[in-house]
Amino acid sequence: MTQKDEPGVLKLARGPNDDETAVPLNLGQRVRDLRKSHNWTLEQAAQQAGLARSTLSKIENGQMSPTYEALKKLAEGLQISVPQLFTPPIKGQVNGRMAVTKRGEGAEYATATYEHKLLAASMTKKQMLPYRAQIRARSMDEFDGWVRHDGEEFMYVLTGTVILYTEFYEPVEMSRGDSAYYDGSMGHNVISTSPEDALILWVTTQI
Repeated sequence: MTQKDEPGVLKLARGPNDDETAVPLNLGQRVRDLRKSHNWTLEQAAQQAGLARSTLSKIENGQMSPTYEALKKLAEGLQISVPQLFTPPIKGQVNGRMAVTKRGEGAEYATATYEHKLLAASMTKKQMLPYRAQIRARSMDEFDGWVRHDGEEFMYVLTGTVILYTEFYEPVEMSRGDSAYYDGSMGHNVISTSPEDALILWVTTQI
């Protein structure tokens, strides 16, 4: 939630216990800092965001307040989310969260086609959901339709051989060391083609 007093300068909404001396967020400076972190010129950043160079220049110099569509393009071009445009960098703060899952540990969850072992189960509010899966399925007929979910997914074959089926691509044969990254909302299923159940590592983003 933000309050806007002038073009390019936004004040973060504060609660009753927040510091009243909080510095307003300068969107133009934030965009400029993010652009420079990529070592991009104005022209390069404008091309990445699909905006005119003059428009990006005006945003950085506080000469205009971008529309939400322009903010979406900016965020995509800078490879961040829209909320991150309004999140000032935290200096001097180190996050020390960590969760260790020893071999054989993990929260188990079995289905007819997969046997999942959730990793880092003790950590809450994760941005990613990592788990190891034993692939029981040997045919697409064993699935009740496509698997779909929000976010993006990465898979890495640990042992055995598999076939990755997706809604919009040809089936892909994969073996130990192969990996794939895809949109989780696209229908997808995996079957094992090796004599033993294949093992894969899956990491799904949480949104």
